Order: sequence, then C-alpha cells, then structure tokens
Amino acid sequence: MGRIVLATHNAHKVAEFQGIVARTRPDLEVVSYDGPEPVEDGTTFAENALIKARAAAVHTGLPALADDSGVCVDVLGGSPGVFSAYWAGHAKDDAANLALLLDQISDIRDPHRTAHYTSVIALVLPGGGEHTVEGVWPGRIAREPRGAGGFGYDPVFLPEGQERSVGEWSAEEKNAVSHRARAFAALGPLLAAL
Repeated sequence: MGRIVLATHNAHKVAEFQGIVARTRPDLEVVSYDGPEPVEDGTTFAENALIKARAAAVHTGLPALADDSGVCVDVLGGSPGVFSAYWAGHAKDDAANLALLLDQISDIRDPHRTAHYTSVIALVLPGGGEHTVEGVWPGRIAREPRGAGGFGYDPVFLPEGQERSVGEWSAEEKNAVSHRARAFAALGPLLAAL
C-alpha cells in the first residue's frame, strides 16, 4: 500500500479525506501530519494549499496532499473565502465563525444567499513536482444551523437543489459529492502515477 501524508492537524479533514480516498484509491493510505504548522500567508486557496503541502513533504519525505478550502458567499464578495477558518478571529472557532457569518447576512433575502464551497488540493512530491486542482460545490446559506454532522459551515450550507444542510447529511453522502470530492476527482490522474 502506498502512503501519502495529508498536511493538516484538523482531525475532521483527515477523516473526510480518508473516506474520499478509500472510495477511489483503497490502495493508498492517507496518514496524518505531525510536523510543524506553516504560516498560511497566501492570499488564495492555491497558495495556502501549496504552503502546507510543501512543508509536509519536506518534513515527512512522503508525497503530500494539502487542502485549503472555505465557503464563499456571493453577497459578501466571495468572503469569508480563504479566511473561513479565522472569520471570527484567530481562535478557529467554528461556532463563532458561523454565528458571525449568519449575523452579517441576516437581512439578505433567500434568493441572494448564494454561496459555494471551494477546495483547492495541492500535491507535492518530495523529489519535485507540484500540482493543484480545484473543486467547487454550489449552494446557498440557510438562515439557521441544522444538523450535527460535518464541521465548519456545514450546518448552514444547502447544496444546490437541496433543502437539507450538509450538517444533516451522513459522512458518506458528503464525501461522494463535496468540494473536496470534486477536487480529488480532478487529482485522480496525478495520483495514478504514485
């Protein structure tokens, strides 16, 4: 079995990636990253994903995957975007981020609450070679959180054509169609070479 490191200390992301990878590449073991956390000072999802993947590849000597993702709300000009994890401050508090976002768009009518999740996955090979792919999952923001599943903004994200929030979905449902699943599908041909 091949091994690839996922450059994150976020246990939710590790579990989600392991589920996504198992669907298409059961021969590939996703291991968690135990190294230092680099400063994510990029201004795009791609820049931040590459920063993390480079650090993990150097630290472990393994091929490294890194995801940088967030929710992009149209009426907020695409924000929180790359600042999704820190929207309410540096504590990375999911509940506070969610509450702030809902407060900021509380007066926005439902037709204008459109949003999308974006995920950029970077693959960095220890011997050289860097690639990025992007997955986008369109939807809208609900008026209040629903469900206890997922993490981050999942309880208020209603995928296009759905009335259930991602917080009400099973992990299997989410992993089949999420922004990360879409980015990972685009990464498939690159992983085939590992």
